Amino acid sequence: MAEGSQSAPEAGNDMGNDDAIGGNVSKYIVLPTGYCGQPKKGHLIFDACFESGNLGRVDQVSEFEYDLFIRPDTCNPRFRVWFNFTVENVKESQRVIFNIVNFSKTKSLYRDGMAPMVKSTSRPKWQRLPPKNVYYYRCPDHRKNYVMSFAFCFDREEDIYQFAYCYPYTYTRFQHYLDSLQKRNMDYFFREQLGQSVQQRKLDLLTITSPDNLREGAEQKVVFITGRVHPGETPSSFVCQGIIDFLVSQHPIARVLREYLVFKIAPMLNPDGVYLGNYRCSLMGFDLNRHWLDPSPWVHPTLHGVKQLIVQMYNDPVSN
Repeated sequence: MAEGSQSAPEAGNDMGNDDAIGGNVSKYIVLPTGYCGQPKKGHLIFDACFESGNLGRVDQVSEFEYDLFIRPDTCNPRFRVWFNFTVENVKESQRVIFNIVNFSKTKSLYRDGMAPMVKSTSRPKWQRLPPKNVYYYRCPDHRKNYVMSFAFCFDREEDIYQFAYCYPYTYTRFQHYLDSLQKRNMDYFFREQLGQSVQQRKLDLLTITSPDNLREGAEQKVVFITGRVHPGETPSSFVCQGIIDFLVSQHPIARVLREYLVFKIAPMLNPDGVYLGNYRCSLMGFDLNRHWLDPSPWVHPTLHGVKQLIVQMYNDPVSN
């Protein structure tokens, strides 16, 4: 069965060389070398074929140790940082060491004590792994590249465990959040679709202000906020949600801000990259933050739409 298929699980214990990483693993069963029987409990099944998932390859090094390879950003092999995958078919008290072996960044917060995230079916709240179980180092077995290794003990056989680089925040989650705000029918919250991504996902534009500020001819002092130009920088979406929650609240300061200012928010500039599980790039492999000067309506449509709006407001005599 081809890698990336969503049919029956694939079995194996090696996934080829580095050049073989072309997509996410899909229900990939890791069997011991020479084993020919049916998979048993403890023969781990890895999967990253879900929204914002990323894991391109799994090699079993020993009975307890696995080398994991990040799938590069689509159309750009330079960026390999974000990972997000599940593990199932575990055995109670099974101990493992997972090595993330192909990071493209050397200066990582893992060097300063950051730890990956984990949750499971019965414990759906994300938690950080204990820092004492996480190691970030140069590895002579991997061309002296930086490797992040972590030790973990599976404790519930029926659970599916999920591991991630940091707190995930998906495109679908943000759409549900914006839908819930829209249903509140607040007269100072406006949502419109400014454009679409290459894969036809929404480029949302939010306007938060007092309705009086939108009257024709009214002078506007505009604050423009954008987020998530890099898909792997998920804290950006949590910050955007926090800003929005505050601005639409009944807090006295929020009321004053809405009275005197117009907030324009484009909270997710790279929806395709977010959906695909990229770290830095868009679907077509572009770091959008490097294309503000001359964005293409075909290649960088979200940037093009936002820049057009900013230039239009800049040239509008009633906007400040």
